Amino acid sequence: MHVLILGAGFSGSAIAEAFLPLAQSVTGTTRSEDKVAGLRQRGIDALVYDGANISPELAAVMKRATHLIQSIAPGRDGDPMMRPETPPIAELMPNLKWVGYLSTVGVYGDHGGAWVTEEASLEPVSARSVERVAAEKAWLAFGEESNIPVAVLRLSGIYGPGRNAFCNLAAGTARRLIKPNQVFNRIRVEDIAAAAVFLSGRSIGGIFNVTDHEPAPPQDVVAEAARLMGVAPPPEIPFETAELSPMARSFYGENKRVSNKRLRDLGFVFRFPDYRISLADLWSGHHWRG
Repeated sequence: MHVLILGAGFSGSAIAEAFLPLAQSVTGTTRSEDKVAGLRQRGIDALVYDGANISPELAAVMKRATHLIQSIAPGRDGDPMMRPETPPIAELMPNLKWVGYLSTVGVYGDHGGAWVTEEASLEPVSARSVERVAAEKAWLAFGEESNIPVAVLRLSGIYGPGRNAFCNLAAGTARRLIKPNQVFNRIRVEDIAAAAVFLSGRSIGGIFNVTDHEPAPPQDVVAEAARLMGVAPPPEIPFETAELSPMARSFYGENKRVSNKRLRDLGFVFRFPDYRISLADLWSGHHWRG
C-alpha cells in the first residue's frame, strides 16, 4: 500500500501517521517549504504542492499511489484534481484503489437544531460549503466512472493536541458565547485518522459523517476545559452583543445535530465519543499543547 495525502495539515498529517505502520510508503504534501521538515520528523515523506503545479517528484509518487486522501480545500475553480488543466486522475494515478475525500458537515447548512444523517438535504450557506458540495459530487462521480471506492468523510469541528479549548484558555482567547439552543458537532483528529484507516482497509466508499456522539453547546466545552484546568471560565457573552468576524458569525447561523450512526453501524468504534472523554484524555495525558 502506497498512501498519498494531498494536504498534510492538521487532519492530513494525523491520517498519514495512522497509515505509517500499515503502508509501504506514506507521502504528504504541503504548500509551504517551511513545513516539509516537520512532516519528515514525524516519519512522513513530504513534498511541496501548491494545488496547481505537479512536480516530477510528486508525479512519481502519484503514479505508485494506491490510496489517496484528498484534504486540499476546493476554491472557486473547484477541486485542484478536477480542474480542466489537471491531467485525468486515471493517468496521474493508474494504481489507485481507494480514495478518501475530506469534506465538512457544513454542506448540510442549517437544519434548525434537528438531527441529520447522510441522506439529509444539502443546504450549504457559505461559499466554501457550496464549493465542497461541488467537489464531493465530482469525486463521487469519479468513483462511479472508474469503479474505485470513494469515501466522502464529512467532518465536524476538528480539534486535538495543540488545537483545543485548553489552548484557547491558556492563550486568553476562549469565550463563552451564549445562543439559546445552539449546538455544534466536533471530532477528535485521531478519530478522523482512525475512520480513514477503517474505511480504506475495507475498501468502502460512500458518504460518512465523522463526528462524535454528542453535539453540544460550545460554551459547555469551554466550561468543562476550565474545570479540568482548575481556572475560572470566561464570562458568558450573549451572542447578540458579541463582536464576531463575519465567518465566525456564519458558523452560528448553522444549527444541527449530525448523526454518526452509519459509520458506527459498519463497526467503527470512536475512541473519543464525546467532548468530556476527549478533554479528560488531553488533560490527563498532558498532551493538549501538542
